This record gives sequence, structure tokens and C-alpha cells, in this order.
Amino acid sequence: MRIIGTGSQLPKKLVTNDQLAHFIDTSDEWIRERTGIEQRHVMTNETLEDLAIAAAKNAMDDAGVLSTQLDYIICSNMVNEYVVPSMASIVGGHIGSQCPAYDLNAACTGFLYALDMADVLLKAGRAEYILIISAEEPSRIVDWNDRSTCVLFGDGAAAVVVTKGNSLRSIKVSSKSDKSVLYYRRPLEPTPFIIRDKNTGPLCMNGKEVFKSAVSSSLRDMQYVLDKAEITKDDVTYYVLHQANLRIIDFIRSHFEAKQEQIPINVNKYGNTSSASIPLLLDELNRDGKLRKGDILVLSAFGAGFTSAACVIEWNKSAN
Repeated sequence: MRIIGTGSQLPKKLVTNDQLAHFIDTSDEWIRERTGIEQRHVMTNETLEDLAIAAAKNAMDDAGVLSTQLDYIICSNMVNEYVVPSMASIVGGHIGSQCPAYDLNAACTGFLYALDMADVLLKAGRAEYILIISAEEPSRIVDWNDRSTCVLFGDGAAAVVVTKGNSLRSIKVSSKSDKSVLYYRRPLEPTPFIIRDKNTGPLCMNGKEVFKSAVSSSLRDMQYVLDKAEITKDDVTYYVLHQANLRIIDFIRSHFEAKQEQIPINVNKYGNTSSASIPLLLDELNRDGKLRKGDILVLSAFGAGFTSAACVIEWNKSAN
């Protein structure tokens, strides 16, 4: 697998910490100290498909690939207004592709799960070009009166186009069932036969347990993929980490004794955009000219489930 194009799209509405303090009991200082977040983009009059389509088109333009050349579209998505059809199918219809398209839900780890699936399809000779999209609107599932959750998230979409290559040096995806730590139950339609309570509501999160699980799984996964790729931390150009919380990122940086410039961040600007956070960061690095052929990237993410994943990628995208 080799990434040959990146793209992203954010909602127009930008909400600062000070703006949140107007309607919930919080402050800019309180949020920054605990998360590193200063602002986030949230949905207003846009739809998630608008963002996903724009991100997809940007990635295809960067790759120089037409929609008719795509063999698969994989969309990582946690929740949106449509249960069916899939977000991948909706995007495919708008961009004019007729290839197989499906969604996957591995929460914030979804982008790396999608990379793993794409790699398998490419190795099997089932595809030449695959579009991977991560489109997320977590602002729609939180309680906007609960400062412990609503301040953390932002909306956005990002995409990559991948093709055959030897850039994916190693990858590890895993899941450990524990729905009590972080979950959201979607309301379903009533039937004449359901006799139990619906028991739905906004996103529930045990912050301390998420922090512990995030750190332990990230360190474990990252060391595994480094060893599997037969490289050391001295070979790593960038650690491209899930942008959930600056404290978690700093803990990982300290453990691997990485320099500040090896750990790019955008959590301060966008908050936690779920599975879109890593491809958003990749797109920024790519478009800012910070990625060079041969750079070694370690990607790592964790999410509800509890899911986790990491991979080592050697950057081999041609300059446009």
C-alpha cells in the first residue's frame, strides 16, 4: 500500500473555548490545561456528506486519480444522519464512481482499520486505487451541557487515495470488548414487541479509564509495529498520533523520547475529530510540504470498543 493523495474539509463554524464559556460552566484556561484544545470546528448548515465529498475530491485531485478509476471506497464513520445507504455509497454517487463502497466503524481508530483493509485488497489484486474517507460529526452525539465531554470534540472529514506499493512497513489492529468506558446508544424506532427501556442518551465517557487505556494500548501497539518493521525510534521522522488530548500525546512523546518537532499536533485547532484526526494531520503535513520521500511515520490511534491500532509507513508519495 502507498498513499498517493490526501485531502480534508472542515465545517465553516469555528467555536473557541471562550465562546463555550458563554453557555456552559467552563473557561479557556480549564479546557486548555486538561486537553490542550483552544478551538474546534462544528457543523451548522453543512451536512457530513458535504464534508466527506469535498475531502474525497481534494484527495483525488492531489493523487491525480479520477472517480472512474476507483476500485473501492471505504468510509470510516462513527455516526451520521443516514443508517442506510452508507456514507461511502453516498459519496460515490456524488463523485460519479460505480465501485463497491462501504462504511466501517472502529470509532477513533477507523482510519487505521481502513488502511489495513485497503492493504489486503491491494495485495490480493482486487484493486488498483482505493479511496479512504474518515468523516465524523461527534458534536452531534454529546451533551452540550456536559463540560466533561462537549469541549473535547470537533467535526471534520479527511481522505486519502492509496494504490499498490511497499510503504506500509507494519501494522497492528486490535479490539478488546469493553463498552462501559466510552459509548453512545442511538435511539431506534419503537415496535409493538419491544418491552425493555430504550436506554439511549448522549455520549458517555469515563475519562480516567479512557486515558489509561489510550496510553497503554498506544505504547504497546507502537512498540510492536516498530519491532515488526525492524526499525528503532531513532529512525522515526514523525509520530502521527490520534488528536484526542494533548496530555496523552505528551505522555507518548516522553516515553519515546521524541523531539517536539517529531510530534505534529492540531488538537489545539480542531479538538478530537474521531477517526478523521490522523488523516487531517497527514493532509496538513502533506500540503505544508513537511513530508519527504523516505520519511518514516508511526501512526497510532485508540477509540471506543476499546479499539486500538498502529502502523509504520514509509512516505513515498510523489511531489505534485
